[in-house]
Amino acid sequence: MAEAARNVVCSGARPVGFTDCLNFGSPERPEVCWQFEQCILGMAEAARQLGTPVVSGNVSFYNETDGVAIAPTPIVGMVGILDDIQKACRQSFVASGDTILLLGENMEELGGSSYLATICGQVAGRPPMLDFSRELAVGRACLIGIQRGLIRSAHDCSDGGLAVALAECCVSNRAQLLGARITLPEGNRVDGLLFGETASRILVTTSDADVDLLLTIAKECNCPASVLGTVGGRRLKINDWIDCAVDELADCWWNGLEQKMGFL
Repeated sequence: MAEAARNVVCSGARPVGFTDCLNFGSPERPEVCWQFEQCILGMAEAARQLGTPVVSGNVSFYNETDGVAIAPTPIVGMVGILDDIQKACRQSFVASGDTILLLGENMEELGGSSYLATICGQVAGRPPMLDFSRELAVGRACLIGIQRGLIRSAHDCSDGGLAVALAECCVSNRAQLLGARITLPEGNRVDGLLFGETASRILVTTSDADVDLLLTIAKECNCPASVLGTVGGRRLKINDWIDCAVDELADCWWNGLEQKMGFL
């Protein structure tokens, strides 16, 4: 729910409502009934906190193979209102020299992450905590920055964490691939910092001249904010931990499915 609302905010729109599709195993199993109940309770609380009522939805039960249920899979479709289409925001980096900032805070929360599943082969751990007051503060700062023309791009950090979000910003505009140079604080667990999926984080870019004003707006919204680096070049560099050619990242992003299925 929070991620869906955050994606709407990153476009420059105000979240106003949602629909859902809730997919579970057999409701005749007590553990599946419990999963479904907890899902509904969580979504209802999020709807109240975010001010986004549910307007429709459906439920799909008995999703099982050989008696093994799928993982509980709620899907949310969030809609919002964009008052001025001219102020619509994109997720891809826009121009070399722009400053990259993080709205929100990095924490080492790897539980339930894509990194843990992909690299370590584990679906385990406590998922990241969600503070609705922080979520609303981050969204408010982002919307104000977009509406005032300060934010040139905005992209939420979710699946894959900060490093993946940065890579997506580099390559999601196929016509203009742009790299970045990022400096993150030392002393923390590196994989947690790069791939942890802490909630309530948005990557934004702004011109160098507008950095101080955007930081002031974030402070007024009670939103943590920090400068991460600069847009430019043809590589994504994060400290001395990651140094990847943007062309290679773009190939993975745009052609990954075909490569996986052997079409390329």
